[in-house]
Amino acid sequence: MKKLRVGVVFGGRSGEHEVSLRSAEFILRALDREKYDVVPIAITKEGKWLVAPEPAQLADPEDQIRHALEKGSSLGMLAEPTDAGGLDVVFPIVHGTFGEDGTLQGFLELADVAYVGAGVLGSAVGMDKDVMKRLLRDAGLPIVDYWRVLASESDGFVRTFEESLPYPVFVKPANLGSSVGISKVTSREGLRPALTDAFQYDRKAVVEQGIEAREIELSVLGNDDPVVSVPGEVRPARDFYDYQAKYADDDSELIIPAALEKEQVREAQSMAVAAYKALECSGMARVDLFLQDETGRFIVNEINTIPGFTAISQYPLLWEASGMGSSRLIDRLIELAVERHEDRAKRKTSYVSGD
Repeated sequence: MKKLRVGVVFGGRSGEHEVSLRSAEFILRALDREKYDVVPIAITKEGKWLVAPEPAQLADPEDQIRHALEKGSSLGMLAEPTDAGGLDVVFPIVHGTFGEDGTLQGFLELADVAYVGAGVLGSAVGMDKDVMKRLLRDAGLPIVDYWRVLASESDGFVRTFEESLPYPVFVKPANLGSSVGISKVTSREGLRPALTDAFQYDRKAVVEQGIEAREIELSVLGNDDPVVSVPGEVRPARDFYDYQAKYADDDSELIIPAALEKEQVREAQSMAVAAYKALECSGMARVDLFLQDETGRFIVNEINTIPGFTAISQYPLLWEASGMGSSRLIDRLIELAVERHEDRAKRKTSYVSGD
């Protein structure tokens, strides 16, 4: 059986570059070399694409990543035949801007290469916390109250709302992940600095009402008929689950499975799948919910279309607890990518009157 040639794309131009490198280590380690020819492809912080020189048969994934970044040559055409160096499937593990927001997916669509994860639309709306919340709300799914703020409107927003906001609130760049640029604001004095910080990363921010709640997360896998993992619960080491708590502190706690009643598990899983479908996702996503202390209601927080794949990341850990190990998970993601690409190839791309 012919091996599939799989390009693992990592790095990127966003504030999540380093997280992407750690996720790529996991993917490279989990790929079965009996089934796949693996091509590590780095995107530098300046946006240059580099492919590791042949032979790139280093055993340790960390060495493979460094080899691509330090010794890689400029990447040729992705859509060349595989015997000429092209790729059968791309596994993009580029978190954040220019990777998770539909831009990379659009490039791969133009190159006519199968790729893992959501398409252009699902990636774009899943990344934009403002548009995502609007679509979730229109689908009848519960969300927290929030305000959309453009950088050009920041002064006016502060003057209008600094006295009346229901503190605490969370200020977030609209298009970023891994909790980069997020601030918890407990009084009016902190609002302007938090917005200033968020606008370092994006021209648009969201200001979300803070609520007392448990943080419940679920992994979703599939195209038109997705399946969902058992739920897990995050208990952050810090005041909220920020970048430090996710990737630096050792005492944040992930409880799998979450301590929920059977009916709560069913409700959380149903809501996760509904959110996944409402946002036109495919391949994979992690759906984050709140379980509100006061009401006992689940509320959709957000969706991550390229979730973390580090050794401590919830997405693969939740699937492992659901009976799917990392190698099988990667196999399934690649199968879903090929299925979607083959389905898209059946569609007409030109129109002749009378057809």
